[in-house]
Amino acid sequence: MEIREIIISLFYLIASFLFIFGIKRLSSPATARMGNIYSAIGMLIAVVATLLNKNIVSFEYILLGIVVGSAIGAYMALKVAMTDMPQMVGLLNGFGGGASAFVALSEFYQKIGPDVAPDIKAAVAISISLLIGSVTFTGSLIAFGKLQGIVTGKVVKFPLQNQLNILLILALITLIVLAVIYPQEQIYYLTIIGISLLVGVLLVLPIGGADMPVAISLLNSYSGMAAAATGFVIDNNMLIIAGSLVGASGIILTNIMCKAMNRSLMNVLLGGWDNTASSSAVSGGKDVVIKSVDSEEAASIFDAASSVIVVPGYGMAVAQAQHAVKELMDVLEKRGISVKFAVHPVAGRMPGHMNILLAESNVPYDKLYALEDINDDFKTTDVSLVIGANDVVNPAARSNPESPIYGMPILNVDYSRTVIVVKRSMAAGYAGIDNDLFGLDNTFMYFGDAKDAITKLNNELKNM
Repeated sequence: MEIREIIISLFYLIASFLFIFGIKRLSSPATARMGNIYSAIGMLIAVVATLLNKNIVSFEYILLGIVVGSAIGAYMALKVAMTDMPQMVGLLNGFGGGASAFVALSEFYQKIGPDVAPDIKAAVAISISLLIGSVTFTGSLIAFGKLQGIVTGKVVKFPLQNQLNILLILALITLIVLAVIYPQEQIYYLTIIGISLLVGVLLVLPIGGADMPVAISLLNSYSGMAAAATGFVIDNNMLIIAGSLVGASGIILTNIMCKAMNRSLMNVLLGGWDNTASSSAVSGGKDVVIKSVDSEEAASIFDAASSVIVVPGYGMAVAQAQHAVKELMDVLEKRGISVKFAVHPVAGRMPGHMNILLAESNVPYDKLYALEDINDDFKTTDVSLVIGANDVVNPAARSNPESPIYGMPILNVDYSRTVIVVKRSMAAGYAGIDNDLFGLDNTFMYFGDAKDAITKLNNELKNM
């Protein structure tokens, strides 16, 4: 083995260790920042090591790509608001899948093109990379469009859609077999790309906005698997390792998200909540008395409390109310009131969405609690403040077997002495059902835009 290959392998080993260690550090909000830095350093080392490969014949385009890509990445990092981070993650997943597909297609002409001897191993790897990369590309673009509001966030279905998806998947399997049997026929590879791009669109369109955390983590896994497949295409061990890590962690996270909603992955992919019963049917048609408060009344409730748990949701992100919430925490703590934050696993539009927003507003990490760590505390809490969350605090998940969300783990805010819900209106959440929490005796609705409502509450508390 040449000294160059030894150095490259050593760099790859160091990069792999940093990737694994970085992912481990991402498991806690307190260490996530350093985990991200470790992983970034690992990627830098991997890129430098790859540039030492003797098979590279020209560095001009590579350096140009590094400069242009770094400039775009830096611009996005500085300009994209934290509230838009789910869209950015979805877009980056798509870029990763698209890059894998492009590399695989270029390798077709290098290794098994019309003028090159057939290579069965390469045919298998290229076909799989084209399939996963293309599905990831268009699927991620649709996810980005849903999150950005370009594409409707509702479940989109049409007659025989599931049957069409099955036919397309069977067609892809057939094409891969044909590509392996006749590896030099480019028509099979191009058709795989075309059908896979369509499948990516059809798989994500039925997914509603509330299921975006699952979609984002699943597409992230797809991008990793596409990268790993491309690693086999170009015989790059580092790409195989990095892609496998992303693919495996994405699948694990997807499974966690599904368990947090008590639903199967297939149910999410098929837009399961779209076929739920109407809200009146689920609630049994009972008349519900809603009690509302204004900022002054809400301030009086908080002033009498000794403990508060804040439950953030997508409404907080939309209103960009995280800084006002941080100010509320400071105001309450100055009055000697204990404040904690309860974060549901699927709150927001991507895994960790609420953690990111609260971290941006400098809420201490030790105040953020996962569902399983804080659910028992609600029974001894004076006030639970729900900001923009809906289905993740609906008691119907525990008490109503006919509810489509029955069995879904929820935050037990209804066990608190008093619950204040900040919401624009009485509109149902993405599950399409009424929230039983709103009609309970200990619940008060505080209507308005989350940022404005919390700001008014802060002002009232300061003046008391």
